Amino acid sequence: MRAIMLAAGIGKRLFGGDEEAPPKVLLEFEGISLLERHLSILRGLGVQDLTLVVGYRQQLLRQAVSRLGADGFVRFVENPDFLKGPILSMWLARDVLNGADDVLFMDADVLYPAQMMRNLANRAGTAFLLDQNYTPGDEPVKLCMKNGLIVEFGKVLPPDLDYDTIGEWPGFAKFGRGESAKMVAALAPYIERGDLHLAYEPAMRDLMLAEPGAVGVEDISGTPWIEIDFQEDLDRARLEILPGIRRQEQAA
Repeated sequence: MRAIMLAAGIGKRLFGGDEEAPPKVLLEFEGISLLERHLSILRGLGVQDLTLVVGYRQQLLRQAVSRLGADGFVRFVENPDFLKGPILSMWLARDVLNGADDVLFMDADVLYPAQMMRNLANRAGTAFLLDQNYTPGDEPVKLCMKNGLIVEFGKVLPPDLDYDTIGEWPGFAKFGRGESAKMVAALAPYIERGDLHLAYEPAMRDLMLAEPGAVGVEDISGTPWIEIDFQEDLDRARLEILPGIRRQEQAA
C-alpha cells in the first residue's frame, strides 16, 4: 500500500495571506506536528511510501521530513502552480494512482486518530470516509447515499436530491489495487480542459457516479477528527479534538 498527501496550498483562510506562515501540515499539537502524526500513523500501517505534493514554502517540509528521519519514506512531488486548485496537485501524483498498489489519499490538514486511518486502510477495494455527525453548511464536502449507494458528492447539493444518508467527507479515501487508475481517468478531462482552478471533488464525483456500488463508504461517525481551515478549527482542534483522540486511544 502506498499513500498520497496533498500539502502544496498556502492556507489562506487560516493565515490570511501571511507569507511567513508555515504550511498547515507543520501545525503542532502538544509539540507534535500534523506531519509527524501522519508519518507515524502511515508507518504503523505498513505503508510502503508517502508521495507528498508540495508547493508553498516547500523547503520547510523537506527540512521537517529530514529531521524526522523520513527521507527514505517520503517522496516529494513539486507543484509549481500551487496557487491554482488542488486538482492539479492530485494530477501530479498520478503515477502512484496508475501503479499496481492500493493507495491511501489524504488531505494534509486533518487531525485524526490512528484508528480512523486503520479502518479505511483495512477496507477492500475503493472507499471514502463518511461522518454523519457534521454541521450542515456550505463548507463541508457532503457525501449522500440512497439504499446503500452513493448518489451525490460535493459541497453544493441539488435541492431535489433524494437520499437517506448524508455526512461529511473528511478528505481521506482508499483507492483499491487495479481501480486507482480510474481516478486518473476521471481527473484527465478537467486537466485537458484547463480547469486547474478546481478542487478534485468534481472528478471524484464523476468516479463515484459512473459505477454505482463500486465505491464503498466507511462510516466514522462519532470519531474525533477535524480539518483545519479556519482559526476556529485550530482552536477546536486543540481544545476538543485532541483530548477526544487521547481518550479514544486510552480506551483502546
